[in-house]
Amino acid sequence: MSSESLRLVYVGRDIELRIISLLVRAQELADETILIDLGSSDRTIDLANEFGCQVLHYTDDVLTAPKLAKLISSSSVKQDYANLIISITDDWKLRELPVVVNRSREGWDVYLAFNNSVSNQELIVEDLVIESLEIDHLFLSRTGLDELSKANSMTSTHNFPKHLRVRVIESVDKISLPQRESLATASRFAQMFYWMLETKHPLFLFGIPGIVLFILGFRLSGNVVDTFNELNSVSIGVTLTTIAMTLIGLFAMMVALILYIMGKQVEQIQSQYDLAGYDDKSI
Repeated sequence: MSSESLRLVYVGRDIELRIISLLVRAQELADETILIDLGSSDRTIDLANEFGCQVLHYTDDVLTAPKLAKLISSSSVKQDYANLIISITDDWKLRELPVVVNRSREGWDVYLAFNNSVSNQELIVEDLVIESLEIDHLFLSRTGLDELSKANSMTSTHNFPKHLRVRVIESVDKISLPQRESLATASRFAQMFYWMLETKHPLFLFGIPGIVLFILGFRLSGNVVDTFNELNSVSIGVTLTTIAMTLIGLFAMMVALILYIMGKQVEQIQSQYDLAGYDDKSI
């Protein structure tokens, strides 16, 4: 088992927002990665192909372990790999990947972790039919892949050869440990605040101080007019200061908007220039 290279097999549908992070993480843990697509209607397949990941298409309506094994065995992918198959659902988290990869180091020929849709029901795992189980993750050695691809609709754990190490187990909820959050992940507002600090965004550098000065100046101007009934050096100075504060705030807000619009225009021009350069190189 230890001599076999590891292939990571993702099984999913419409995961374009996650596929790149999944493939990048898989490069660190596996020797090869493929995607079994269940009929995506978004850009999942295109992104996988651009990344260099081979895509297999699963056409059956019901996802079962034996059919997955037959698909891999009959495909053009290399057959000298151990296969770790992971079903990517909305509940599956990328942080679970290293734990699942450890299954490849435990020496199993067939290791199937399944989801139990009826949580209150007691199950006798040894009597379960393999084809009826909802896959959470599945590890197959080269020998295990061959044997599982031969399984039929009535195959259970008792039907595998005695020399194979087979385990079928119900997938349990992952232990959720409290984690310390950084400023960048504490909340959406904190992420925006951190991004503005890092990028020195004009709406932050000029817009927020401008809004503060404008509001303070506008609110104080009414109090100044009501307080001072006669003109003198003090009243004129306070009045001019209040007016200046209001005008500076208004000017800062205008500068922030102008810089923001100009920045967007520059980014658009740069993207067009880079795209044109790319087209010239490709020619």
